[in-house]
Amino acid sequence: MSADPVTEDVVALLGRIVDRFVESYESAAAAQGLTTVQAKVLAALEEPLPMHRIAEKLKSERSNVTGIIDRLEARGLVERRPGERDRRIKNIVATPDGAELARNFRRALGFAAEPLAALEPEERVRLRALLTRMVGAEA
Repeated sequence: MSADPVTEDVVALLGRIVDRFVESYESAAAAQGLTTVQAKVLAALEEPLPMHRIAEKLKSERSNVTGIIDRLEARGLVERRPGERDRRIKNIVATPDGAELARNFRRALGFAAEPLAALEPEERVRLRALLTRMVGAEA
């Protein structure tokens, strides 16, 4: 089945956006001394999360996440804390240094700021609505 020319253009443009995002993400992570996966973990820790939830967010195996957490913990960026309801579950919590590094990482993600600044406020609102609809369509 062949897509219409507009759909083909949109798919190609989305691919370019993803490439730019990945490049910006890798650069911002490296600037903070992180791998991209470590940056994803820190960015996800806006609240304490058990290891299995981090693995789900990363779409990764729990055993892989354990190694990532070990390395972040060795740097003093995260801590393991017992769960409030079930002390057998260890929640991963960003330390103050880890939270600051995550904020710096997010600020360093300059990828979208410049292209979005070229759009009028109402265009950004419309784009957000369209992207939200597209993401909702996959659910």
